[in-house]
Amino acid sequence: MSAKPSKKRSKTDWDKANTLGGSKIDTADIPPLDPEFFKSAELRMPSKKSSITVRLDSDVLEWFRKQGKGYQTRINAVLRTYMEAHKQ
Repeated sequence: MSAKPSKKRSKTDWDKANTLGGSKIDTADIPPLDPEFFKSAELRMPSKKSSITVRLDSDVLEWFRKQGKGYQTRINAVLRTYMEAHKQ
């Protein structure tokens, strides 16, 4: 976990959330976390990322950026898929 606080503003309407109270929030689609759930639960920590400089064709980068927020994560996912397909 990063030690630096995020500079991004939360999109949560906290005033509305605070006025609703816990009993008015619909949680019907959330399954209960009973002991059975925890029997098969696994702790999954995010892998450490390395910061590098990569030269990409301008059109490739622009295409990923047009996909919206998280484009760097998607580039990483594409590279990971390629890597896993070519492992021996």
